[in-house]
Amino acid sequence: MFLSVFDVFKIGIGPSSSHTMGPMSAANRFLELIPSPDWPRPAGAAVTSITASLHGSLAYTGIGHGSGRAVVLGLMGERPDRVDPDRMDGIIEAVERTGEITPPGHPTYRFQPKIDLVFDKKVPLPGHANGMSFSAFDKDGRLLLKRIYYSIGGGFVVTDTELEAMRASKTKPGGVKVLYPFANAKQMLEMAARSGLSIAQMKRANEECSMSREDLDDGLDRIWAAMKSCIDRGLAQEGILPGGLKVRRRAGMIHDKLEQEWRSNKVNPLLANDWLSVYAMAVNEENAAGGRVVTSPTNGAAGVVPATIRYYLHFHEDADDNGIRDYLLTAAAIGGIIKFNASISGAEVGCQGEVGSASAMAAAGLAAVMGATPEQIENAAEIALEHHLGMTCDPVGGLVQVPCIERNALGAVKAVTAASLALKGDGSHFVPLDACIETMRQTGFDMHDKYKETSTGGLAVNVVEC
Repeated sequence: MFLSVFDVFKIGIGPSSSHTMGPMSAANRFLELIPSPDWPRPAGAAVTSITASLHGSLAYTGIGHGSGRAVVLGLMGERPDRVDPDRMDGIIEAVERTGEITPPGHPTYRFQPKIDLVFDKKVPLPGHANGMSFSAFDKDGRLLLKRIYYSIGGGFVVTDTELEAMRASKTKPGGVKVLYPFANAKQMLEMAARSGLSIAQMKRANEECSMSREDLDDGLDRIWAAMKSCIDRGLAQEGILPGGLKVRRRAGMIHDKLEQEWRSNKVNPLLANDWLSVYAMAVNEENAAGGRVVTSPTNGAAGVVPATIRYYLHFHEDADDNGIRDYLLTAAAIGGIIKFNASISGAEVGCQGEVGSASAMAAAGLAAVMGATPEQIENAAEIALEHHLGMTCDPVGGLVQVPCIERNALGAVKAVTAASLALKGDGSHFVPLDACIETMRQTGFDMHDKYKETSTGGLAVNVVEC
């Protein structure tokens, strides 16, 4: 099993890796099929119109998460890591006004979002909670091409046949042969002990099986640059977040107060938690507004890792670029293990799989750059994940705002606490990380669907929407 650090950390747009980046990528994939000779079609038949339907969690919370917008952008040829957030509204408006999509390299196709984009809450697709279907028709309305896709978390998209093959072979995305192919934490610790390498060094060796050291470092630096930019943009913005809940951005205001306290040398026993929280909230307010974020490992949990890296830079005198790279490599190793053995998708296992996984990754990364042994790093990840077990995903109004923004702040605080506790010990502990991950998987399987990103239970139904 091998998931690249660039599979765990993907640059894209908010508010959700499963509900925004996934549908956009699925639309990209469907577009690529249309000119392909690999599907049968009647002689002379040409695609003139396209339709799409969203199912399961995508149908229930897709409007609040911007899934429909993502489909339109994807069908216009925009890609999650390249789309300009400042141009998105104009692109959507043009499609709604004309009833047509004009992807580069294609003819014009009819696509009227109010008619041709369906949020189907009645018919779930069998493979996964985040299912979607795309269809292409000729001028006489004959169906020429249909494909089903699933957004399985963290921006990953697979077809129905790919999902079946993955489950049959018990594999997940990532099939590169590497030097240290650990599939769980036990194997990771055993390989570290045999090799004498740190987790970051093993992860680096694995990545360099398919890319140069320079390309790897450049990619890691781009990830952190995107995270840092997101924090800075989030701290600079103010006003009401879109969606109708009238949630006000608070990160900038809190940051200004913290800066005043910092300059005045005023004693604040909550200082570390305050900085952690404001950094995480800045990211997730930006995510809620549809800005550019990095899956860490998802958009809904995108604030935890950047917040703890910024915290490391702020408070650790030895912090440097190499430390950030080691942090990201260590965090990605833990994120890959969780994704392979359980899930990072809120639609599959609730928010324990999103913010819980992010907190475990952040705790591991922070412990690593603070000088932890592999055993202490594994301990830190376990502590952070254990204390998110059972957490539901119940976004009010289907928006990634309440409780998601503050939940990232608390996930960052838990990550730092977990790293600190682990560093105070010798790495030995009662609950192995692998057991905690399996518990998370089982808990998610048993969790009622109304608590798994459908907004039909929990806070989503007990808070009156404004």
